[in-house]
Order: sequence, then C-alpha cells, then structure tokens
Amino acid sequence: MKKASLMMMIGPVFLLGLFIFPLWNIMLGAPQYPEPLGMNIHINGIRDANEFDLQNIDGLNHYIGMRKLPKPKEMWEFSVFPLVIGGMVLLGVLIGILGYFKKIGYNWFLCWFILMSILGILGMYDFNSWMVDYGTNLDPNAIMKLANSDGTPMTYKPPLFGHSKMLNFDVSSLPAKGAWMMFIGMMLTVVAFYTGWNTAKSRKPKNQKKAST
Repeated sequence: MKKASLMMMIGPVFLLGLFIFPLWNIMLGAPQYPEPLGMNIHINGIRDANEFDLQNIDGLNHYIGMRKLPKPKEMWEFSVFPLVIGGMVLLGVLIGILGYFKKIGYNWFLCWFILMSILGILGMYDFNSWMVDYGTNLDPNAIMKLANSDGTPMTYKPPLFGHSKMLNFDVSSLPAKGAWMMFIGMMLTVVAFYTGWNTAKSRKPKNQKKAST
C-alpha cells in the first residue's frame, strides 16, 4: 500500500505543470503566412504561440466580424480553473498521505481519478461552447460577410481536436505540454489504484489462511 500511496502523492503533482505550460494549442497556417499564427490556451489566459500572433489573429478576425480574443479578466474560467487545479492537486496529495498511513483505502485513489475526469470533461465542454460562440456569433456589420454554398452565413469555429479548413487557413487544435503532463499524472493515480488493489488481493488469502488455523 505504501508504494501505491507514493504514486498517488506524485501523480497529482504533475498537474502543477498546467501553471507553467499551455493546456491546448491552436495553429492557423496559410500561404500568406510563412510561419503559422498560433495561440496557446493556458488555464489562466490565452497567449501568443509566437510574438504578435494574437494581435495578427485579432486583426484577421475583425474583417469577418469575430470578437477580439478575451483577456483573462473577461472570462471567469481563467480565474476558476487555477483554483480547481490547485485544489485537486492538494486533494490528491492528501489522499496519498492518508493512504500511506493506512487511514483510507486504495479506492479513494480511483475516486480522485473519476472526479478529475469529470472536471476535465466539463472543462472541455465549456471550452468547446466558447469556441462555438466565438466562431458563430459574428458582427452583422463586418467588412466581409461570407456565406456557404447553401446561402447560410459562414462560421469560423476552430476544431476542438484535430484539423479543419477555414477559408484558406489550415487550422489545427491539439493538446499541449500541460495537457500531457496532466494525462501522465492522472494515469499514475490509476496505476496507484491498481497497485493498491493488487497488493490487497495478494494479501487476502494469507489473512484467510491465518483465520482458518
């Protein structure tokens, strides 16, 4: 159980990488841009992938009626997400410590993983909802008003995951380093649960044998 508890303590610490590295990355490439424009989505704001990228993206978006990219104070998520991640790190480490001193069982390790997974899914849903609103709620007085082949107004929602084509831009949306660190940390808690379960399972017959004698 001690080995499992140590892994449970280490796993959530990987989530601290989200305070340093971006969670997600969106890149826009086009023939007129030798170097693609990009934005890094952090848990506390949106930053340039390269210098002046956000400024250039806002300039392009102005022509088709998209709003400027939000500042940290303009989205409640950028204030709440750091608190959620920090709270989950503290909770995970506390569960690991309590498990190490045999105050709680290994099932708590799985409970932390499930809770973190639910929060992650809710975060992705919120992120996707923001991109839908950002790419479809356009200024009716925009300089350029483009329509699809069926006559409906064209929308510009980036993909949540993967690649898509928007006008002459190739847009890719993929997890960044912070997301991979979070994934590794969460997987460590799953391994911690399995290790705790396996240890308890291997000890059970011995205890039963002692009881029978």
